Amino acid sequence: MQNVIGMAFLVVGVVLIIFGMQASASLGSRLSELFTGAPSDRTIWLLIAGVAAAILGLGCGSSDGAKRSKGPHTVWTSLGDGC
Repeated sequence: MQNVIGMAFLVVGVVLIIFGMQASASLGSRLSELFTGAPSDRTIWLLIAGVAAAILGLGCGSSDGAKRSKGPHTVWTSLGDGC
């Protein structure tokens, strides 16, 4: 179940990043950048939300556990149980 949720967050993150990139090329964002020196608030928030959702998706998708060795024994640790 966590892999499905992680994949959904990853897809939403990628879509938001794409929308943010398209918004940065819009006329409104270009004018805002011309006068203020920075892209529009909408562009920035789309990119921030996209990156955050993608990171959360990667974290939830990789929460199956990582195998690491500790001496002669093998210890299973769980990563990102918060999803």
